[in-house]
Amino acid sequence: MSQEQPRRPQAEGPQEEPIKYGDVFQVSGELAEKPVAPEDAAMMQAAETSVLGQTQKGGAAAVMQAAATRNEMAGLLGHRDVTDVAEQGGVVVTETDLPGTRVITESVAGQVVGQYVQATPIVQMTTAGEVRQAAITIGEALEAAARTAGNKPVDHSDAAAIQAAECRATGSNLIAPGGLAATAQSAAAFNELKGATAKLPADKAATREDAEGITSAELRNDPNMKSHPGGVAASVAAAARMNEKGM
Repeated sequence: MSQEQPRRPQAEGPQEEPIKYGDVFQVSGELAEKPVAPEDAAMMQAAETSVLGQTQKGGAAAVMQAAATRNEMAGLLGHRDVTDVAEQGGVVVTETDLPGTRVITESVAGQVVGQYVQATPIVQMTTAGEVRQAAITIGEALEAAARTAGNKPVDHSDAAAIQAAECRATGSNLIAPGGLAATAQSAAAFNELKGATAKLPADKAATREDAEGITSAELRNDPNMKSHPGGVAASVAAAARMNEKGM
């Protein structure tokens, strides 16, 4: 780190800690323990501007600038200070182009501090040599949604939207077994059943009679009159068998 400006004498008491990378980003190792320095923020601003044409609101450069300003105003870092790992490891903004999507990745010393996805038009050449923007398909839009959704659990509103998208894309109101809509509906049902014990107004030990009644209900309401492996009926039946063995 470059030479710091002289600091004013401070009264005795706890020494204020600078804002570190680990305080504002999901990073680890040596970088996490380093303070965010003004020159680090300046390098990220330059990188964002070079790749994106401007700094991004709420992006890594903005976060770093806020932290660095706080550290400088507190007298903990000088205006020309730079973190050694950032200077040696580099501050980089890269973009990866995928069909209909651009992924922006921001990193400091090889560790990702920011990443987001932008939708982009697909350009094709016509037979006459003219450049034409290709329409983004429903399938491509769904793929983009999957990349941006992260770890969000699938709920019934998601399943309904996916079902509508599938029907619009195929022109058919029939839900294909094993297709996107069917898979989404299964995922939403599974997520809703998690925590079922706490949601039931009352509960009881599963018995053979319970399993038979639930299996009958599942069969009556299945178009193919089949029970689903790993489904509700199968799970209750397995619980009933284990309860009988334990008696």
